Amino acid sequence: MSTSAPAPAPTRPDPASGGTSALDRHFKISERGSTVAREIRGGFATFFAMAYIIVLNPIILGSAKDMYGHQLDSGQLVTATVLTAAFTTLLMGVIGNVPIALAAGLGVNTVVALQLAPRMSWPDAMGMVVLAGFVVMLLVATGLRERVMNAVPLGLRKGIAIGIGLFIMLIGLVDSGFVTRIPDAAHTTVPLTLGTGGHLLGWPVLIFIVGVLLTLALLIRKTPGAILISIVAMTVVAVAVQLIVGLPDSGWGLTVPEWPGNPVAAPDFGLVGQVSLFGGFGKVGVLTGILFVFTVLLSCFFDAMGTILGVGDEAKLIDKDGNFPGINKVLLIDGLAVASGGATSSSATTCFVESTAGVGEGARTGLANVVTGGLFAVALFLTPLATMVPSQAATPALVAVGFLILAGSVRDIDWSDFTIAVPAFLAMVMMPFTYSITNGIGFGFIAFCVLRLATGRGREVPAALYVVSAVFVFYYAMPALGLT
Repeated sequence: MSTSAPAPAPTRPDPASGGTSALDRHFKISERGSTVAREIRGGFATFFAMAYIIVLNPIILGSAKDMYGHQLDSGQLVTATVLTAAFTTLLMGVIGNVPIALAAGLGVNTVVALQLAPRMSWPDAMGMVVLAGFVVMLLVATGLRERVMNAVPLGLRKGIAIGIGLFIMLIGLVDSGFVTRIPDAAHTTVPLTLGTGGHLLGWPVLIFIVGVLLTLALLIRKTPGAILISIVAMTVVAVAVQLIVGLPDSGWGLTVPEWPGNPVAAPDFGLVGQVSLFGGFGKVGVLTGILFVFTVLLSCFFDAMGTILGVGDEAKLIDKDGNFPGINKVLLIDGLAVASGGATSSSATTCFVESTAGVGEGARTGLANVVTGGLFAVALFLTPLATMVPSQAATPALVAVGFLILAGSVRDIDWSDFTIAVPAFLAMVMMPFTYSITNGIGFGFIAFCVLRLATGRGREVPAALYVVSAVFVFYYAMPALGLT
């Protein structure tokens, strides 16, 4: 998630824009005050701002095990992540004609890795992602998506977003080794500790610390592609350390930073199509399965809507009445992207706010997406480079992204209205503290309904939230009722 410089003011069409060409007519380049050169620059800027997902998504998904102890192959995850990003970004560009790129969503991949997969097989978990995508498309087709979004108050939406950000940050701290779990056998009430035995030891942790500081420094300086620059720089340092010091493989975790030899390799499509649409319901039950699908849906739903409106506003695609012309087409592609991510086992794909980097370079049309998608397609053949990045070089991005989500959302919560502030607070703290995004959403919804009823404002709560909250109450009561 990167910041960007103010976009250049629209100019009159010039020869570089291809004023009367089929390209110009299809993408409306001149009409939107852009040029081909600006669109190309914007496409490159967006790619380099979000390319970190090529590394991070395989690390998050590859570090988890399903109920049978199976882990996804890192190389196949890179291929799946890049393939889906390329396809959906190109689709959004050619059909949606907006400079909004897509890739596997940070947050929803955590839901898949830590909540769905441990309760079922990987194909079952990805099947639920596909179902969530189908529901998104159905909501768009019936015109319900915007209405459903409006049912959840802004403050609660922001609390959910912050909770996901804090959860992502905690995962980054744990996966890097900066924070470690204390086994139950240690007979202590403290669940986590700093480093190893309360101390920060070893080169890998040092690389993580430097990576966090570097990432934050680059973000503060508004450096384009800050997260990717940090990942590349710390990977180079990690490779040098491994070459000089020769740490044991266990010191790095899943990935040892070593030069792969040949950086080019044919993509491995082994995970594509490994999906079981309804198998997960047989493992966890119908109600829990529906809640899992709902959690994936919600994780994608509000993040994508906010990103689409935010990037659209910065790209001057919002009209004077605050409407986004053609938004249903954009939302439909976003729903298809969610399903596509499940179909390739790369987790749900969603719109990336890093697209503002391209808008900052002047991108106004889908041509920028064609460039970004093309660059992702090239990356399909560079899998060995992605699989040499250790967690300690990539996870600083999770800490930075967690901060950016919090900084961008916390000010929008009305802390003076406790019927909003308390549910938002519960949503944001329950996610990292219970290691579950579902729990954060559930407690937030239930608290909102109860507090509004308690203060005589029950009529202000949309009926949809009462229904969803009742489902969550039943979900939490199931063990006591002997239904699990």
